[in-house]
Amino acid sequence: SSCGMVISVAAADNPAVRALVYVAGFAPEPGETAVQLSGKFEGSTLAGALIGYPLTSGGNELRIAAEKFHGQFCADLSADEAALMAVTQRPVTERALTEGLTVNEPAWKTKPSWFVYGESDLNIPAELMRFMAERASSKGTRRIPGASHAIAASQPDAVAATIFEAANDVHE
Repeated sequence: SSCGMVISVAAADNPAVRALVYVAGFAPEPGETAVQLSGKFEGSTLAGALIGYPLTSGGNELRIAAEKFHGQFCADLSADEAALMAVTQRPVTERALTEGLTVNEPAWKTKPSWFVYGESDLNIPAELMRFMAERASSKGTRRIPGASHAIAASQPDAVAATIFEAANDVHE
């Protein structure tokens, strides 16, 4: 869920990065957190699906509860796929969701950006994705009807098409 935060930090000053594709990911302003962005529009039910475990270094790591995973994260995938994803999910630290973006200028302000997201995403609501895409002056935005947060798994063709569109645009 904090993918956009990592992209903005890693890509901002890297001349090898010529374009960004946000696949159901956050595109924050400096200082914005994933939690703040998630609360900007209605529709995220992630907070109620998370369970926390203390870290020895302090703070907590969070996972989506196994019994809530399918509906919360990947409702458009089969129960078997969801069960596998639930047991292999990578936790996120509480800090990653509550710490603001630490760069002066996010990469989406200087690099052309594309967005692809699910209309039925319960982690990052579609209206928030639309807002971030517009704010970033997205060169291409795909809102996929019925798609969940796991859009890369459930709609790989739409994700690949968005990536190809971005790659073709920057190589012209």
